[in-house]
Amino acid sequence: MVKKKKVKKRSKASRNFIIALSIVSIIGFLNIITQSLFNFSFTNYIESLWLVTLGTALILETSMRELKRIKKQGLTPDMLGKVTMMVVGIMAVIAAILSLPQISIKSPTFLAIKGIVSILAVIFIIIQTWISEKD
Repeated sequence: MVKKKKVKKRSKASRNFIIALSIVSIIGFLNIITQSLFNFSFTNYIESLWLVTLGTALILETSMRELKRIKKQGLTPDMLGKVTMMVVGIMAVIAAILSLPQISIKSPTFLAIKGIVSILAVIFIIIQTWISEKD
């Protein structure tokens, strides 16, 4: 009889991306804890914190070293995904800064941009976490 060796399945998402998703969860949890225990709420800053975290994760996920290869290889489908992820990450960080209560832009166009960036970030999270395979 041939024994089958059990192989542990590893997460397909990168370590940085998983850390960023954990930070997003911790931010939400901390808001609930501070609100219920200390009657202090930082809900005005939550949206900015989430966007900064997700934007930074998307930027870190696309390393500059890989993007520099575009000059040599051209814009391949893989590189197009990396460039798109970098642009969405930068847009998320900009949206986070402009969402701070001190600045607080409430323009319908800006709210639409934040919504689109958020939807794209969720799509990237789904692809990164469950669909794509690491080499």
